[in-house]
Amino acid sequence: MAQQERNPIVTGLVALVSVGLVVGLVLGVVTLVATRVLGLSGDNGGTSSADQTLYLPTPTPTPTPSGPLVTLSPGKGSSPSDETSLTTLSALPTEASSTAPQITLSAGETSVAPMQRIDLTGIYPGGEGAILQVQRKLDGKWQDFLSVNVAVSGGQFSTYVQTGQTGQQQFRMRDTSSGLVSNVVRVQVG
Repeated sequence: MAQQERNPIVTGLVALVSVGLVVGLVLGVVTLVATRVLGLSGDNGGTSSADQTLYLPTPTPTPTPSGPLVTLSPGKGSSPSDETSLTTLSALPTEASSTAPQITLSAGETSVAPMQRIDLTGIYPGGEGAILQVQRKLDGKWQDFLSVNVAVSGGQFSTYVQTGQTGQQQFRMRDTSSGLVSNVVRVQVG
């Protein structure tokens, strides 16, 4: 016998490894070409995060002591909508306000499409650990908005709601233990 018999298991394993390597190489090359063609190569057109900047206006004192103690003055590139979004800050209580705990609510948006997220944030000094319920005014009556509850942590709270009901919607927060309610925020839906 001039020809040696090979072990069929070893031959099968060598063939399997060879096919695996070839398939892996082919898939790797196809993936590389596809990412280059589709623009997914990670090259963002020459702009890097080092080229991006964030503009923050310099805080200036507010002339009237009845409002907030610091106001941000608009800078270059600000639009009237930027200024109106800052007006929600004026609803925050100052140290001159009464010592009784107050829930202060602000909405992140003034106008949204139906079922778009409405961010609700605020402060509740002295309300650490309190559970607040979101309420909406419907047909002249305040009703709990589904079961959207949020806990106060560090004197602050944050949640969001979504509604498909169009028109001007009014929201407030209610402390489930004390019954204390926040100011009302209005959001145009639709």
